[in-house]
Amino acid sequence: MELYYAFSVIIVLAALFSYVNVRYVKLPMTIGIMVIAMMVSVGVRLFGGEIFSGLAHRLESLLQGFDFTEILMGAMLNFLLFAGALHININDLKSHRLPIFTYATVSVVLSAFFISALLYYIAPLIGIKIPYLYCLLFGTLISPTDPIVVLGVLKQANVPKRIENKITGESLFNDGVAVVMFAVVLKLATDHTFDPSFNGVTKLFLLEAGGGVFLGVLLGWVTSEMMKKADDYHVSVLLTLAVVMGGFLIAKTSHVSSPLAMVIAGLFVGNVGKKANSAENKDYLEKFWAIVDEIMNAILFLFIGFEMLLIDNLDKQFLLGGIAIAVCLLGRALAIYIPAQTILRKVSSYSRGSLITMVWGGGRGGVSIALVLSIPQDQGAMKETLLQITYIVVLFSILVQGLTVGKVAKDALHRDEVMIRLKRIKAAHQRKLNTQNDL
Repeated sequence: MELYYAFSVIIVLAALFSYVNVRYVKLPMTIGIMVIAMMVSVGVRLFGGEIFSGLAHRLESLLQGFDFTEILMGAMLNFLLFAGALHININDLKSHRLPIFTYATVSVVLSAFFISALLYYIAPLIGIKIPYLYCLLFGTLISPTDPIVVLGVLKQANVPKRIENKITGESLFNDGVAVVMFAVVLKLATDHTFDPSFNGVTKLFLLEAGGGVFLGVLLGWVTSEMMKKADDYHVSVLLTLAVVMGGFLIAKTSHVSSPLAMVIAGLFVGNVGKKANSAENKDYLEKFWAIVDEIMNAILFLFIGFEMLLIDNLDKQFLLGGIAIAVCLLGRALAIYIPAQTILRKVSSYSRGSLITMVWGGGRGGVSIALVLSIPQDQGAMKETLLQITYIVVLFSILVQGLTVGKVAKDALHRDEVMIRLKRIKAAHQRKLNTQNDL
C-alpha cells in the first residue's frame, strides 16, 4: 500500500502543478510543472526546516523511496517512447534514413569523445580535476538527445518538417548506442577485471541494439496482425498496453534494449496496425496514448524538478556546470557539423540555419539523469560531481533550449533565406552586367 500512497501523492502534485501552470505560469505544460516543482524544492530547502519541517521531511523521504533510474528506464521511458513512435509517419523517417542513422550512431560517439576531451582539459583550469574515464562517462550519458524532451519541445516549436524529422528520428534511436557506450565505460571505471575487447563490445552492442530491434519488429508485427483481425478499440488499447508492459519484461529477461524495442514496435503498430482499424477505433487509440503520454510526461518532469531536493551542494558546482553546458553545446555542434560535411555531404545539403537548429534542438533530459544516478554509490565524490553538472546541463537544456528553440530556428532559417535572396540578386545583377558588356 505504501507504493500506492506514494504514487497517489505524485499524481495529486502533478495535477495541482499542471493547474497552477495553466492558470498562472502559462509555460508549456511539462516545463511549467518542472519549474513549479523546482520552486517548491527551493522553498523546502530554504524554509522547510523552520516552517514545514514535517512536510519537508516527508517529501524528501517520499522521493528517496523512488528509484528514479528504475522508474524512468524501466517503466516510464517505454510508455513514452511507444506513445511518441505511435504518432510518427514512418515515411517521413524513411526519406531521412541515412542522416538519422548517422546522427544516432556516429554523432553520439563523436559527441561523447569531444565532450570528454574538452571537459578533461578545461575543468583543471578552475581547480577541479576529473579522471578521464569519468569525463568519458559524462560524455556518454550526456550525448544522447532525450526523446521525451525533444518530442515535447518540437510539438510546441514551429520547426520545419525536414529538420524536425531528423531531430526526432535521432532522438528515438540514439539511446541504444548511448546506453551500450555508457555500460562499457562504467565497467571500465568501476570493474578493473573487465576487458573491453573489440569482440566483447561488438557482442554487447549486437545483443543490446540488434536484439532490441528484432524484439520490436516481432512485437509490432504480432500486435498489428491481431489488431487487424479484431477491429475493436478495447482490444487495441489492451494489446498496445501488453506490448509495452510485456515487451519490457521480455527485453529485461533477454538483456536487450527495451527503448529500441518500444520505438520499433510503436512505429510498426502506428503505421501498420493502426491503419487497418476503423476510423473510430484509430481515434480512440490515438487519444488514449495521447493522454498516457501527457500523464507520464507530467510525472517525469515533476520528478526532474523535485530531484533538486536530493542533490547536495548544487550551488557549489555552478561554474563547472556552466563549463559543462558550453562543452556539451560545442560537442553537439562538432558531432553534427562533421558528419554533415563528410558522410552526408553527397546525399543532403545543410544550411547554416539548419545546423544551428539541429544543435540547439538536441535537448537532454531525464535519460541523462537516470544514467548518472545508476553509477554505484561507492564512487563517492565523482558520482556527486557528475550528478551535479548533469542536472545543471539538463535544466539548461529544458528551460533555455526548450523555450527558445522555436525562435532560434526561425531567426537562423530566416537568415538563410535572406542570404539566398541576396545571392540570387547578386547573380541576376552579374548576369545583367555580363549582357550589357556583350552588347
